[in-house]
Amino acid sequence: MADYLPAIRWLHLLAASVWTGGLIVLGALVVALRRAGVEREVLRAAARQFGRVSWAAMAIALVTGVAQVEASGYAWSYGRLHLKLGLVALAIVVALVHQLTARRTRPAVRGALEGLVLLISLGIFAAAVGLRAP
Repeated sequence: MADYLPAIRWLHLLAASVWTGGLIVLGALVVALRRAGVEREVLRAAARQFGRVSWAAMAIALVTGVAQVEASGYAWSYGRLHLKLGLVALAIVVALVHQLTARRTRPAVRGALEGLVLLISLGIFAAAVGLRAP
C-alpha cells in the first residue's frame, strides 16, 4: 500500500477540502441568496445538493484516513490521532443533528450549528497539521 500512499493522501486532502471548503462557500452563498430574496425552496435545494456532495466527501475522507493510518505506521493509540478522530466524530454528529433538525429549527439555530460544524472542521485541519509519526 505504500506505493499508493501519495494518492491516498491526495484524495484525503481533496475530500477534507470539499467538506470544509464547501461549508465556507455554502455559508457565504446562503447569506447572499437570502439578501437577494431567493425563495426558501431554492435554498433547500442548494443545501440538499451540498449534503450529497459533503457526505460523500466525508465518507471518502474517513476511508482514506483509516488507510493512511494503516499504511503510515501510526499507532492507533497515538494521542493526537485520537484528537483528530474525536473532532471528526463530533463534526459528523453535529452535522447530522443539523441535517435532521433543519426543517423545524429557527434560522439562528441552523446558523449556529453550521458555524459549529465549520469551527470543528477547522479544528480537524489544525489537528492534522500537528500529526507527526511518534
